[in-house]
Amino acid sequence: MTIETKAAGRACGIAAAATVMLDRVPYSLLAIPLRLAVATVFWNSAMAHLDNWDTTLELFATDYQLPFLPPVLAADMAIVIEVGAPILLLFGAATRATSLVLLGMTTVIEVFVYPQAWPTHIQWAAMLLVLLCRGAGEWSLDGLMGRIFRRSR
Repeated sequence: MTIETKAAGRACGIAAAATVMLDRVPYSLLAIPLRLAVATVFWNSAMAHLDNWDTTLELFATDYQLPFLPPVLAADMAIVIEVGAPILLLFGAATRATSLVLLGMTTVIEVFVYPQAWPTHIQWAAMLLVLLCRGAGEWSLDGLMGRIFRRSR
């Protein structure tokens, strides 16, 4: 057996051991940064919109124009979602429903407002899809409510 063969075998063994260790990372731990990342994106947007409401209304009347909602209603809805959703995600409450709402909002932004920003929107969508499909994880209010519900049955 050559030195190269031994080194390759050792490298494969290290990679296999690393894979086993990484597979053991609980989803609940991985869900926390997903929830925080998405919450931060929408919270920062809410704070920017709330910082100058007149400018926000102007943006919704011009740049963010939606074909199916009046600008003031669209701005009001956006703020409610952008403030409420991050709080829910932070605590892991109603995570799947919140993720679905944010996926809808992301789709509207992509299709009607900033179609050229798809690389950013696909990142948001990827994180939201994981949260929609897998939930907030055990270390969340959703997880706590699930444990309480299971015990009461």
